This record gives sequence, C-alpha cells and structure tokens, in this order.
Amino acid sequence: MILIRSAQIVDGTGAPPFQADVLLNDDRIAAIGSFPQKRADLVVNGLGHHLTPGFIDINSNSDHQLTLFNHPDQKDFLLQGVTTVIGGMCGSSLAPLLYGSLESFQKWTDINKTSVNWQTTEELFQFLSRRRLGVNFGTLVGHSTIRRALIGGVNRDLTDKELTVFKELLAAALTAGALGLSFGLGYLHSRDTPYHEIKELAETVKNGLLAIHLRDDGRGVASAAREVLALNREIKISALVSHFQPILGEEDNYERGLELLSGAQNIHFDIYPFAVRLLPIYLLLPRWAQRGDLRQMYLDILEPHFQKQVLAELPKFKKGDLRIMEVPGAPHINQAEIEGGGRGLLKAMLMSQLRALVACRDINEKLLAAAIDHPLALIASNDGSPPKIRANTFLRYLTMTRLPLPAAIRKITALPAEKLGLKNRGLVKENYTADLTLFDDNKKIQAVFVSGQPAVLRGDYQNIYAGQIIKRG
Repeated sequence: MILIRSAQIVDGTGAPPFQADVLLNDDRIAAIGSFPQKRADLVVNGLGHHLTPGFIDINSNSDHQLTLFNHPDQKDFLLQGVTTVIGGMCGSSLAPLLYGSLESFQKWTDINKTSVNWQTTEELFQFLSRRRLGVNFGTLVGHSTIRRALIGGVNRDLTDKELTVFKELLAAALTAGALGLSFGLGYLHSRDTPYHEIKELAETVKNGLLAIHLRDDGRGVASAAREVLALNREIKISALVSHFQPILGEEDNYERGLELLSGAQNIHFDIYPFAVRLLPIYLLLPRWAQRGDLRQMYLDILEPHFQKQVLAELPKFKKGDLRIMEVPGAPHINQAEIEGGGRGLLKAMLMSQLRALVACRDINEKLLAAAIDHPLALIASNDGSPPKIRANTFLRYLTMTRLPLPAAIRKITALPAEKLGLKNRGLVKENYTADLTLFDDNKKIQAVFVSGQPAVLRGDYQNIYAGQIIKRG
C-alpha cells in the first residue's frame, strides 16, 4: 500500500485543483481524502506538488523505432511523467504480420535489429506481456502493414477478395484488443489508396479510433482534411489527424485545414511542441518524383537529366536546419549535417540511397505555439524512448502552454483516454488504475506510478517494469 500525502490534485477533468491524500492499493486508487493516521508501506510527500493522472502519449514511435524491444524500460517516457504510449500510427503496426516481416517499419529504423516471434495481435500482446515493459502500451492496426503483406510493394487497388481478407484480419486484431486503424496516406505505399477502400475498412473499426496521416500536409492540406471530414460525416467515426503541424510556406493552407477540422464532430489532431520534423528523406523529393519504390526513385535520381529537374524543386534549408539522423546499415553517416542547400540534400539522398531518416526544422513556431492550445489538439511525442529528436515532449508542452494547468493536464490525460476508449484511466479517481504523475511548480518530475508501482521516486528512475497491455474496451 502506498500513501501520497497532501498533494494538489489536478484530476484530469479540468476542474480546479484540490488538496488531498491519495491511497494506492495494488494497481488501483483505493481512496482520496484525508488520512492523517493511515500507515502505508511507502509514504510519498506530495506537499507543494501537483498530482495528476499519468500522461498519455497518443502517438509514440517506440514501436516504429523498435525501442520497445531494445529499451523495454522506456525510461525517457517515465522521467517526463508518461505512463502510457500508443503505437501503430501512420499505417504501420507491429501486428498483424502475415509473413513475419516488419517491412512497413523500414522507413524509420533498421528492421533487422529485432527478431519477430509473433504474427497475430494477440500473439504480440502475449510476447510483450512476457517481456515486461516500463510503460503501458496499446496499438492501432497499421493499414500499410497489412496492405503490403497482401500485395507487396506495388501501388494498385485491392481486389474484392483481398479487401475481404483485409477486413477479416482487421476484425481479428480489433477483437484481440487493438485500439483502431491507422493510415499513412502521406507515404509512398499508401498515397494512392482509394477512398472506397478507406471507407470500407473504417466501417469495420466501428467504435475504435481511426488515425490518419493526411495525403498531403503542405499545399494540399485543406483538400486532405476534406477527405477526413467526408469519412467522419458518412460513417460517424472518431478520427485523429496525425502530427498536424504548420509547415513553413504553407501557413495559409494549414489555417484553412484547421478551420475545416474545427467544424466537425469527434475529430482531433495530435501535435508536438517542437519545430522539427522527422522524415524519410524521400518525402523531400518533389511529389512527381516520388514514384515506384525506393530503388526506383534512387535509380531515377542517378540520371543527370532527372537530377536537374529534381534539383530545381528541392526545398532549401538554412545551415543547421537539416540533419541525417539514421541510415539503416550505415551508422558512419548518422548525425551528419546536410549543407549546401538543394545540392547538399541531393548528395545526402544519393549517399543514403534514399534510406535516410532526417530531422528538418521547417515548422512555423508562432502558429505551433497557438496550435498546441487548440481545443482539438492532443499532445504527442511522435518519437520513442530513447528519443531521436524530441526529448521531454510533455514537460516542454507544460512550460509552453498558455492554458490553465487543469485544462492543460486534461489535454494529455483524460482527453486522450476518452478518445482511445480506455476504461478506468486518465483521471485521479477512486477505483481507477493508479497511473499517476507528481511534479513541482517548475515542472520537474518528482514521482511516477505505473499500475500502482513507483517507477520514479524523488526524480530518480526505479527500474520498475509495471506496464500493462492496453486493449480496446
């Protein structure tokens, strides 16, 4: 039994803080009140500190970067107050795998780093439960993961039979506890997915979450937003637009897209409080040059005439604003800064054979600061643990936001829990799961509890693996 004494409780509802003791028993919040005579196995002094629900990262990359396996402690998340991370976003998930391949992850990391010992979503959850995690983990089903397993790397419509098989696989994953379905429509292998396919699959999801990386987050962002609105209108599904960031040069389009989304029911977007994006380098090619697969695009840009056309349209970055973060199998060029404008970018594309993951600083910071406080915005790291470029996302958010603390906390606790349909999570409330974060006025983490276990105490990581698998319903 654990007793947290005299904390200022920000319960996740948006209500004003109140001072109380909180008693934890096993993995539950047993009681909230005043217990001056109560004894416990561990007493934590909460006086002068804020006690909140554990933060929920609704768009994490710990699965895409495979750090769930080589860093199962997920220490970096715990040390910023995050107790639950959600994966399977942008069309790529760890399951279901028809043939045991993680090929839809290869844009983010070296997929040869992990041995796959599962195929179905249920088998994945069993595997992770045996392995034990420091944080709670839930996942959506990745559209591209199944689609590429069914038809390979070709870009074509699914046949009726293939679509039927897809829906059966999706339904089985949802029954096993997957939280919904995600689309990576901005990526090469999903960009030409027809609307009717998206709609049919979304209808299978029913009460789950539909997460969509828009087909275009630049010039065509408003048009891409209309597609989400059409889905929302036709099938009344709960939707999340993934990492909806205001890109430099596309501010008017972004604001129009935001205006469109604001007029819909049950649509939110996730956003990170950083001006840096993490992208597969091929996405910086002109849209017309993004065709075929990576090898085809690489062969194209080897041609001098093609190079000249591409070079004329490559984005220009200032010194220090573009960096190679990772090239699978080529660690000697990781963390290399790309210089020389378009020519430097083209050289990096050739050197990495278009397999690089790059960090680019191209987000309008003024619009970003306003967008994180938008009523539809949910905060996400879109990174893993250890992070590649966005460390301490949630503490940064709490220092940047202009919202009152109760409203800011609701945005990273109860609101994502509601969006995901999580039961008994996201609030400081009796009989709810004891995922809790304690921090001081300087936004410094003092303690974190996962399933009632002290994962962080006095600001120090405790090497506790108490994470649970978060399942639908």
